[in-house]
Amino acid sequence: MKIKNLLVTFAILFIALISGCAKDDFQEIDGVCPEVVSTSPENGAINVALDKSITVIFNEEMNASTFNQSSFTLQGSTLVTGTVSFSGTTATLDPTSPLSANTTYTGKIKTSVKDVMGNALQVDYVWTFSTGSTVTPMVIETDPLNNATNVFLNKVVAAEFNMPMNQATVNATNFTLKQGTNSVAGTVTYNGTKAYFVPSIALTVNTVYTSTITTGVKNIQGTSLANNFVWTFTTGTTSGPSVVTTDPENNSSGIALNKTITAGFSVEMDPTTISNSTFTLKNGTTAVAGAISYSGTTLSFIPTSPLIAGTTYTATISTAAKNLAGTPLANDYVWNFSTSSNLVGNTVNLGSAEKFGILSGVGVSNNAGFSVINNMDVGISPGVRSSITGFPPAVIINGAIYASDDTAPVGIAALLTQAKLDLTNAYLFAEGASYSAPITVSGDQGGKTLVAGIYKSTSTLLVQNGDLTLTGSATDVWIFQVASAFTTVGGAGGNIKLSGGALAKNVYWQTGSSATIGDYTKFEGNILALQSITMGAYSTANGRMLARNGAVVMTHTNIISKP
Repeated sequence: MKIKNLLVTFAILFIALISGCAKDDFQEIDGVCPEVVSTSPENGAINVALDKSITVIFNEEMNASTFNQSSFTLQGSTLVTGTVSFSGTTATLDPTSPLSANTTYTGKIKTSVKDVMGNALQVDYVWTFSTGSTVTPMVIETDPLNNATNVFLNKVVAAEFNMPMNQATVNATNFTLKQGTNSVAGTVTYNGTKAYFVPSIALTVNTVYTSTITTGVKNIQGTSLANNFVWTFTTGTTSGPSVVTTDPENNSSGIALNKTITAGFSVEMDPTTISNSTFTLKNGTTAVAGAISYSGTTLSFIPTSPLIAGTTYTATISTAAKNLAGTPLANDYVWNFSTSSNLVGNTVNLGSAEKFGILSGVGVSNNAGFSVINNMDVGISPGVRSSITGFPPAVIINGAIYASDDTAPVGIAALLTQAKLDLTNAYLFAEGASYSAPITVSGDQGGKTLVAGIYKSTSTLLVQNGDLTLTGSATDVWIFQVASAFTTVGGAGGNIKLSGGALAKNVYWQTGSSATIGDYTKFEGNILALQSITMGAYSTANGRMLARNGAVVMTHTNIISKP
C-alpha cells in the first residue's frame, strides 16, 4: 500500500510539472518553463576575445535536437556561421572563423528551443557584447526581410535593434522608405526595441522599395549606428487582413484593472488561428495569463487576474493570425495602454449580468408574501423556468423573467449563458482583486465603519452586533472577499449603511460559499456568491443577488432595488 501511495504521489507531481508550463500560452512559470539563466559573454560585455565560444546556460535540461543555427544565432555586421552543440543545460556556438575586432555582436536564442518535456522558451532571449571597447547599436532584424518578395501592399515596415534606442532619434528623417528616388509618405513610431514605418497610403503593386535607417538613430547613451542600414523588398499584388480597432486604444491611459481587451479585424478571421500563441498581453517581458475568445470579427482577451495599477501593458497580435482564406496579417499588430493608478476607482465589471436583480444557477423562489424586484430582471441558467416559483405573488417592476429553456424571444439561452459567464468573470475578478493591498478582517463586522478598499476574510464573515457603515464618495469602491459564508443578522443591528455619498452599486460581496441576509436586514451592495443566497423575512436589498451555482431564495416579502 505504501508503494502504491508513493507511485500515485509521484504521478501527481509528474503531471503537475509537465502541465505547469503550457506549450502555447506564453505564461512563464519559474522552475517549470525553460529560462536562460546566464550567458558567456555576458550582456553588455566589452573587449571580448576574438576566439571566444558563445555559451548559454538554461535552468533545466533541454532537448538538444532543438538547437541549431536557426534557433541559436549570432549577428555582427553579418550573420556568424559556426557549430551549435548542447550538453546538459549548456548550449554552445563555436564560430567557424574568429570574431571581428571592434565589432558589436547580438546573440539570440529563439522560442523554437524546448526542454525535454516539450515546453518552449517563452520569449526570444537577446543579448549583446562587443569585441571592442564599446557596445554599439545595430539593426538585427527587419520586416520585410531584405530582398523579400510578394510583400503585402498594406505592409508596415519594421526594424528591430539590439538595444533600447533614443525614441526622439527614431523619426521620419532617420527612418525612410523610397520607391526609386521618390520618398514614401508615412509615420514613424517606436516601441520597446522596434521602429515602425507606417505608409500613409497602400504601396504600389509589383514595385521595389528601399528602406533606410541612418546613423542619426542613437541609443539612449547617445551612440549612433555604425553605418546606415539599408534593405530592399518587392511588393506583390494583394493586401493582408488588418486590425482596425482596439479597446483600449493605442497609448490610452486610466484603463480599469478588470478590463477585457478586444481587437477588431478588417475581415472575418480563422478562429483556429486566434489563440494564446497569436495574441499576447505583456507587462514588460512578463506575459499576462488569460482566456481568449473570438466571435464575428472580434478577438477578446479576459485576464485571469486583475491588471496591475499604474502599469503600461503591450498587446500583440502576430502574423500567425489568418483570415478564412489562410492569408496572414500583413504585420504583427502592437499597441500599448496604461492602467489606472486610482486604486479605489476600479469597480467590478458585471457585464451583461448587471441587468439582473436575481441571477441563479438552479432555482429562484419566493416562499411567501409580496416580494418585489425593481427595475431589474430575474434569470436562471442552466436551471429551467419550472424552477422559478412564487411569481406571483412576487412581482417584477420594469423587468422580466428569463429561463434557459425559454424558446421566445429568440436568443434567451445565449443571453443567459453570456450573463453567467460575465458573472463568473466578475466573481473571479473580485476574488483575486489586489490592486490595493487587501485588509484582513474576520468575524463580526457589526458596529464598524470602513473606508473604501479591499477587505479579505479567510473564513465566515458576519454583520451581527451593530450596523456596518461604509463611508466614502460616489466613486469609491468596496470589495469584500469572503472565503466561506457571509451572514447578516439585521433587525436592531446587522444592517449595511452607506455614508458620505457612497453608492450601493460600488459595493461587492464575493462569497466563497453561500450568503444569508437576515430577517429585517437593510442591505446595500451586490452579492456574488459561489453557491446560494437566502433573504430572510422582510429584508430589503439595494443591490443584486447573483448566485453562480446555487439558488436565490426570498423567504417572505422581500424587496430588491436597482442600486
